[in-house]
Amino acid sequence: MHDSLFEPLKMGALEAKNRIFMAPLTRGRAADPMFEPNELMATYYRQRSNAGMILTEATGISTEGLGWPSAPGIWSAEQTEAWKASTEAVHAEGGLIVCQLWHMGRIVAPYFLGGERPFSASETKAPGEAHTPEGRQEYATARAMTHEDIQRTIGDYRRAAENAKIAGFDGVQLHSANGYLVDQFLRNGTNHRTDEYGGSPENRTRFMREILEALIDVWGADRVGIRLSPNGDSQGTDDSDPASIFGAAAKVCEELGLAFVELRQPGPDGTFGQTDVPKQDALIREIYKGALILNSDYSAEEADADVSSGRCDAVSFGRPYISNPDLAHRIKVGAEFAPNKDVPKSWYFPIPEGYVDYPTLAEQQAAQAS
Repeated sequence: MHDSLFEPLKMGALEAKNRIFMAPLTRGRAADPMFEPNELMATYYRQRSNAGMILTEATGISTEGLGWPSAPGIWSAEQTEAWKASTEAVHAEGGLIVCQLWHMGRIVAPYFLGGERPFSASETKAPGEAHTPEGRQEYATARAMTHEDIQRTIGDYRRAAENAKIAGFDGVQLHSANGYLVDQFLRNGTNHRTDEYGGSPENRTRFMREILEALIDVWGADRVGIRLSPNGDSQGTDDSDPASIFGAAAKVCEELGLAFVELRQPGPDGTFGQTDVPKQDALIREIYKGALILNSDYSAEEADADVSSGRCDAVSFGRPYISNPDLAHRIKVGAEFAPNKDVPKSWYFPIPEGYVDYPTLAEQQAAQAS
C-alpha cells in the first residue's frame, strides 16, 4: 500500500528509508532543569524512529531566542550533552534525526528575558498573548535589531549548529516559518527596515541567507535544510506579495544547494492563522530543484498522491505522529490513525501521559485481543 511513500529518498548526504517524515512538534517536555533535553524525550523520539526522517521540535539557539516553557535548547554544553540520548536512541533503531534551530524573535515574552523587550526585524508587536509559566501575557513591542544584534544572532546559529554536530544529529534545519524571527525578516508586514536587510525581496532574504551560510560552513549544504510557511498570516506576520518573497527565498535555497526544503501549508484548521490563500509550492518547486517536503494536515492517501505525482518528494506528518508512534507501519498496512488525546496538558505539560504512552498498532491489537 502507498508504495511511493516507502521508496528511499536521498537528500544531499541524508538518506531517508521512506518518505513519511515526522514534522517538528513543540511538546514542552524539557523541564527540570529548564530547556535541557531528558530521557523522556529520548523515549519519545526512539518510538517514532520509523519515520524516514525526524525533524525535531523547535530547539532554541540562545536564551534570548527561546520563549516557550520547557522547550529544549542547544546553546549550552549541558543541553548538547543531554541531546545525545535522543540521537543515540533514534540511530539505534536505524532512524535519521535532524535538529530544527529556532529563534522566536518578537514572540519571546519579556518574562523569559528578565523583563527586557524582545527584538525583531523592526519595531512591531505580535497580536495575542504569550504562553508563560505564569499564564498568558501580552506580547511586548519588539525593538528593531541593530547590525550588532544581527551578527551576534548569526553567531548563535553557528554555535547551535556546532553543538548539534557534537550531539550526534544527522543535520540541521533552519526554522524560517510560522512568524518567528527569520520569517519576521522575510515578510514586509513585519520588516520595515530601510537598510540592506529590508525593502526588496532580495534584501529581506539576506538575514536568512547569512544564517544558512553559517550553518553550511559547519555542516556542508548537503546536511542543511529549511522550513518555510508560504501561507498567509502567521502569528501576525504576513506579506503583501507572497509569491515574490517566497520565490526569492527559494532562489536562495537553490543557489546554496540545500539538502531539503520543507513547506508548512496548513489546511482550514491550521494552527498559525490564515490559510485560505494560494499555496506557493508549485512556484518553489519550479525554482528549487532539491528535495521538497510538504506539510501539513495530510491523510495517507493525500500524501501518496502528492509524492506519486511529483508534487513533492516527501510529506511530514505532525499531529498524527503524536498519537501514532508507529505511523509509517500503520500507513503501510492501511490501518486507521489513532486519535490524539485532545487535552491541553497532554500536548505541552512536562508529563509522560499523552507523550510516550500511545500504543503501537501491535500493542493496541494485543490489548484488544486479551
